[in-house]
Amino acid sequence: MTPERLREILAGVKDGALDVDAALRALKHLPFDDLGFARVDHHRELRVGLPEVIFGQSKSATQIAAVAGRLRDAGQNVLVTRLDAPTAAGLRELLPEMDYDPVSRTAALVVKREPVPARGTVLVIAAGTTDLPVAEEAARTLEVFGHPVDRLHDVGVSGLHRLMASKNQLVTASVLIVVAGMEGALPSVVGGLVDRPVIAVPTSVGYGASFGGLAALLAMLNSCAAGVTVVNIDNGFGAAVAAAAINRP
Repeated sequence: MTPERLREILAGVKDGALDVDAALRALKHLPFDDLGFARVDHHRELRVGLPEVIFGQSKSATQIAAVAGRLRDAGQNVLVTRLDAPTAAGLRELLPEMDYDPVSRTAALVVKREPVPARGTVLVIAAGTTDLPVAEEAARTLEVFGHPVDRLHDVGVSGLHRLMASKNQLVTASVLIVVAGMEGALPSVVGGLVDRPVIAVPTSVGYGASFGGLAALLAMLNSCAAGVTVVNIDNGFGAAVAAAAINRP
């Protein structure tokens, strides 16, 4: 249930175009649908601005399709994260309209394509090509829910001239999501160049002493640039949700 749809129902009752019983039928699945194995939260977009998103890891294609179908029927855009290719293939047999992206490991079903009110463009920066799955998870999350997104890839600190060649993108973005593994230095560099919110995403990319992204996480938490915000390791989705909240007017 979106704020717009709820306004339509209430306005219809007020104007006499919709009787009370019809409105009750439209509202009967609020605030959630109980599927037995899951309770689909239809109030989430009303509460926090984004509808429920399906975490695909460890779920079957049948379970994901059941939840996705209820969200679609409620008029909400559907996003599935952390979805492996075999499960995605099964999901598309059940819901052929789902669009799967193997890089971000996400599947999407866009019901409404209206852009949301936004302060500007969110720039998603990936330090290296190996960081792209996490960066694309962030970018695709924002795109599915109507936020303007730009991308800047392979501009890590081992070649800072590549980053500086795109400085105009940095200073004109409304929010910057910076994704990096290894030593995780890039968010601190970007944070020292811009006067906009910077959200750092450590990735599990790196050799043994990176400890699965812990080294990058600690480096970002200790950023020399003031005001850099850090999310959990590989959490491109979480960074996108934070950026969406900041980017709303």
